[in-house]
Amino acid sequence: MDNDLSVDLQDQVQRAASAGYALAICGGGSQPQPGNPVQGETVNLTGHTGVIDYAPEELIITVRSGTPLTAISALLAQHGQMLAFEPPIFSAASTIGGAIACNRSGAARPWAGAARDSVLGCQILDGCGQRLNFGGQVMKNVAGYDVSRLMCGAHGTLGILLSVSLKVLPIPPESVTLARTCGADEAINTMNQLCGKPLPLTGAAWLDNQLHLRLGGSPESVRQAMHQLSEYDRGPDIWSAISNLQHPFFDRQAPLWRLAVTPTSGLPPVPGDWLIDWAGGQRWLSSPADANTIRQIASEAGGHAQRWHAGDGPVFQPLPAGLLALHRRLKHVFDPLGILNPGRLYAEL
Repeated sequence: MDNDLSVDLQDQVQRAASAGYALAICGGGSQPQPGNPVQGETVNLTGHTGVIDYAPEELIITVRSGTPLTAISALLAQHGQMLAFEPPIFSAASTIGGAIACNRSGAARPWAGAARDSVLGCQILDGCGQRLNFGGQVMKNVAGYDVSRLMCGAHGTLGILLSVSLKVLPIPPESVTLARTCGADEAINTMNQLCGKPLPLTGAAWLDNQLHLRLGGSPESVRQAMHQLSEYDRGPDIWSAISNLQHPFFDRQAPLWRLAVTPTSGLPPVPGDWLIDWAGGQRWLSSPADANTIRQIASEAGGHAQRWHAGDGPVFQPLPAGLLALHRRLKHVFDPLGILNPGRLYAEL
């Protein structure tokens, strides 16, 4: 797989910049909630595929943004390695560019870090069609501003991701899921207590009155952890179903919200059903409650709420004035004409 369309993509951006029309950036189209809709000429990255460099001994891979996650995972698995942030794979069309642009992370987020924590460097096209390179291919690249990680979660509003260099990790030789019955508040307290202990945790989630823990590491470390957690039984491997939004929980018809909050915060008295992930830091709420109520709940818990499906209003929680001003300045630096995915995150951008 080797298809470098970067010259064609650069020409397309330069034409748009010269004429002043907007561009709507798309990849595999598999992201279930890519943000607010964008009007503009489509920039399709699905053909921009290929592994540029892979050094298993250095734990680094560099790929083009349209490369499918399935292909990357298969290549890494041949060498007993994996992407540390376990990006959700929603379909065969899911790409590494989509995962990075949306900053998608899997079950190990509290321990292995978010998608942005795996990014070592990247190449982008800015809103003028210039190629810009940031970061590099080393673990300790600290020169200048860490601009490459700004692309994570920017949803293409700051630049078109051409390629990205990522650190990878060995696949844990042993992985076990444990489970026991408990309520949500007890689960939150337990998850936070366990996070403070030297356990090889790689997942902690609660749903349907079941607390699920995933252990990953050497056989000996997993065996010792299972001995310490003897009150738990073996549980089902639910992690891909949750990360990929394929669990029955996500089939509910009520509006679905994703809340990123302080892990220790309790559950508020709001109607609906909860799924708690990331040891309490990520929570899914299926609820008929109005948007203002949901966003207030998230704010009081030290975080924010994103409307995932159904319901009305903006997808992302509105920004405070000071933070919005900072976003505007960043947008102007990378996209002075405002042609890259305008309105994807916020109407003002």
